[in-house]
Amino acid sequence: MSFRRFIQDLAHYRKMLLVSLTLFVAGIVLGNVYSDYLGAMLKPQIHAIREVSGTLSQSSSPELSFFIFIFLNNAIKSLLVIGLGAFFGFMPVVFLVMNGMVLGYLVRETSAQGADMFELIVKGLLPHGIIEIPAILIAAAYGLQFGYLVLKSLGELGARERHERSVKWGAYFRAAGTAAFWITVALLIAAIIESTITFHLVQ
Repeated sequence: MSFRRFIQDLAHYRKMLLVSLTLFVAGIVLGNVYSDYLGAMLKPQIHAIREVSGTLSQSSSPELSFFIFIFLNNAIKSLLVIGLGAFFGFMPVVFLVMNGMVLGYLVRETSAQGADMFELIVKGLLPHGIIEIPAILIAAAYGLQFGYLVLKSLGELGARERHERSVKWGAYFRAAGTAAFWITVALLIAAIIESTITFHLVQ
């Protein structure tokens, strides 16, 4: 579970990290460019988030309520996206593109309403996003790697001897376990920042 080993593993899986980043950026571009067409699909999700936000804001301890909700929501989704990557990497792809589309759509709509984009990014996204977004991208990368290894292992089923198979599940699960730990730590820190610093900056 050492942080040094975690960084070494990230270097080993750098190709999937690049794929993860590419899918997320593609989602942002789609959400921004096709906001008029995607509005009907994304508005219900955004409306639901705003309703939850309104409810949390009215609680006796808004900061604590936001912290618990943000941390559990992000941590559970990130761990699920790693595990569900076993289904040929489909869920991580959907997760990355959809989250990117929501972000791109929100930026486009907020800009269209005349909001100060510099303030929105610096105050509303950057303080926690600089930790949260990389953590989510890393989780999705491990999910994509899981799907890739499943496909690869299925292709090697005909190998007569175990040593002829190139997929090393032990190494992957060890790396995924270490990643899950540090991703959770990163999301914990991000949730603390978002429920305190970001919360007060965007009031």
